[in-house]
Formats: sequence, structure tokens, C-alpha cells
Amino acid sequence: MKKLLLILQLNFLPRSADAGLLVLRLWLGLSLLLLHGKAKLLGFAEMYQKFPDPLGVGSTASLALAVFAEVVCSALLALGLLTRFAALSAAVTMGVAFFIVHKGSLAMGSGSGELAFIYLAGFVTLVIAGPGCLSLDACLQRARAVETAAAA
Repeated sequence: MKKLLLILQLNFLPRSADAGLLVLRLWLGLSLLLLHGKAKLLGFAEMYQKFPDPLGVGSTASLALAVFAEVVCSALLALGLLTRFAALSAAVTMGVAFFIVHKGSLAMGSGSGELAFIYLAGFVTLVIAGPGCLSLDACLQRARAVETAAAA
């Protein structure tokens, strides 16, 4: 029974929060970029007049903000560069999508905000946890530490 429990706990796999954060950043960043942001960016000319305006800033500005979060910030997340800023921008976008556009609906079918809600959870997690050691942010931080040590 103990052996079965050990196997089911998957303790034979190495534990790494940094690897987990890398996977989360890549998964969320690339999926939002490729499945949502790319279409908005490429279809901007067709979408800008009829895009929802949940913040009252105009359809064009709303679409531009969505493209910024879903393309630029998603790419930054995948790279682990300016991670907390990028995750916060994406979280705000998903929060607007879930709470305002989809009215907080988790119901199944058309009009559900389930996907925005799931993205929101992942982005909030990255805002709190940061990028991890396997990121460009961490590389830049290490480089600054070396420069500071050399200057002292």
C-alpha cells in the first residue's frame, strides 16, 4: 500500500517551482498569443469598429489594449521579460473580459467567461509568484548583481 501511495504521489519526478513557472509562462503566454492575440492583430482593420468597448474608451482603443495584452505582453511572458508587468496587463485584460464582457458567467455554452476566468487565474499566479529563475528577468538580475559586485 505504501509503494502504491508513493507512486501515486509522483515523488519520483524532480520538483522544481522554477520549471513549473517556466511551463506556466510558456503555456499561457503562447496560447494567448497564438490563439487569441494573433487573430486580433491580423484582423485589426476588420474588427476595430465593432469590437466591444467595455471601458468606454472607444472600440479602437479597447481593441488596441487587448492586442497589447494578448500579443506584446504574452510574448514578454513567454520570454520571462518584465514578467510581473506583462502578467498584470494580461490579468487586467482577462478580468475585464470575464467580469464586464462575460458578466462573470461561468455557465456552459455561448457567452461563457470560463476561458477568460482560467487565463485570469494563471496570470494572477504569475503576478504573485514572479517569473522564476528560468527567465530573462532572472538573467538580467544576475547580470546586475555581477556588475554591482564588480563595482564594489
